Amino acid sequence: MPENQPPESDPFADLYGRLPDPRRGARADDAPPSRRAAREARAAGGDASDAPDSARFDAARRAPSDTPSAPAPEEVTPAPAPDAPVARPAAEISPDDAPPSAVRNDPSPDTGSREIPARPRDAAPTAGARRPSTRTAGGRDAAPGPRRRSTPSRDVEPAREPALVGAGAAPAAASSAPGSAASGSLEQLFTGQTTTHDIGQPAPQPSRKRRHVGRWIALAVVVLLIGGMVGGGMALWNTYGDRVQAFLGQEEPVDFEAGQATGETRVTIVAGDTGESVSPKMFEAGVTKASNSLYKYMVDNSIAFTFQPGVYKLQQQMTSEAVLAALRLPETRLNYSVQLREGLTLAQSLDLISEQLGLARADLDAAVADPSQYGVPAATLEGWIFPATYDFDEGVTATQVIDTMVKRTVQSLDAAGVPVADRERILIIASIIEREARSSEDFYKVSRVIENRLQPSNQETFGKLEMDSTVQYGAGEMGSGTVSTSEEARNSDNPWNTYMYPGLPIGPIANAGDLAIDAAMKPADGPWLYFVTVNLDTGETVFTSTYSEHEKAVAQWRAWCADNPNSGC
Repeated sequence: MPENQPPESDPFADLYGRLPDPRRGARADDAPPSRRAAREARAAGGDASDAPDSARFDAARRAPSDTPSAPAPEEVTPAPAPDAPVARPAAEISPDDAPPSAVRNDPSPDTGSREIPARPRDAAPTAGARRPSTRTAGGRDAAPGPRRRSTPSRDVEPAREPALVGAGAAPAAASSAPGSAASGSLEQLFTGQTTTHDIGQPAPQPSRKRRHVGRWIALAVVVLLIGGMVGGGMALWNTYGDRVQAFLGQEEPVDFEAGQATGETRVTIVAGDTGESVSPKMFEAGVTKASNSLYKYMVDNSIAFTFQPGVYKLQQQMTSEAVLAALRLPETRLNYSVQLREGLTLAQSLDLISEQLGLARADLDAAVADPSQYGVPAATLEGWIFPATYDFDEGVTATQVIDTMVKRTVQSLDAAGVPVADRERILIIASIIEREARSSEDFYKVSRVIENRLQPSNQETFGKLEMDSTVQYGAGEMGSGTVSTSEEARNSDNPWNTYMYPGLPIGPIANAGDLAIDAAMKPADGPWLYFVTVNLDTGETVFTSTYSEHEKAVAQWRAWCADNPNSGC
């Protein structure tokens, strides 16, 4: 047995067997079989040179050096972290294992640049060589000397991880393993899933256009909600506002305050007028604040007042008390003024002129007996007495009054562009429109119905104009207070009975204003052949093109009349 054979229980050999391998990061007991064989050979007294290369390398590390040097640091190093890379000498790094930065040495001032030849991973250094070690940051030994950067060899292809194919594979693996990289990490940079420009950058913001669209949508929703609430509130207030104010004792006054009177206007009072009929006239002229202001004042204060016919000059925005006081003053009544409204017949107009101007009715009848003296090519002056307000000087005669009114009609016809030869015809149509239409829009539609029914092709279909207003005029029922004609009137044989005779009646049936004359000249476009007013309170009128549609509208009118008796049906 050799003399240098270590004892069977060598504590240093046993300690060395437990130390980690500086090249592999493992203990000596975990060394490969070649190294274990070398140790066993030494323990058996064999020569280290008979052991494999790895065993000789271990022996060389333990052999003393002939050259004095600084004591080597303690070989005991902490075990590396499970996920930390193992540091090995450059000579032991193979091209397959080396990352891109571990195969190239950068030039240094004293050594220059050289490439480290690759060798097998298990190759051992030359026997007897001593390798001083310095401890790295991870607790592993590294070769002394200046640190050099490594660069891959030109003929060595860096190893790359294969890219995962399939949606969700990479995120699943990253989320399951500790320390996996999140979005924009170095792992994604190495695998090509991101770029250096994306690492650490915040998530992209929505485009400005999308933000603006969202803001406009939000604004539109807010406007619709506010509009709905405002509209609903107004509807509720219009329906229940008066009741709420009355309940709270805050009902809005129906009279103007004293001291607001201004301007000037005229109001015509006819024989038989009462407070109930005069009150709306005051409101329409702008004298009072509401249509019932004057009448309510009289009822609340138990005032009895006799209204005298005539034209009165009043101010606008007066109190009801001031109105009654003004009507008592003689100077308020204009003794030489007269006011005529639209739709009056010649007989009705002469009655008002006599009453308001104080002229004898016989004088007025004589003044209208010969229309030719006023340049009117007609048998009567029906439709030629223009509705308006007139002021005359004291001592005016009946003939002067009629002449003034006829000239005013000619002025309106000329303003509407009516040819001289068509004046009578236009006044006939305008007088029918004045009696039949309810609103300014209906004026032009009624004019179209008259024109359509007068067409020869349509006359062959139903043959007649069939206007109730003309039948009433011919039968003397203009003042009956109803819009429909009686059976007797329809059977009355007169030239104004458009149910009996085709075409227009022989002459006008009432005085027409500027609007009716203009509508007669400019009928609206439409195919209508029928019309009927289905609500006499609101004036709602239905225009139709076929008889079946007209019958439905007539049924609607009859239903309204049944629900509203004594309403003028």
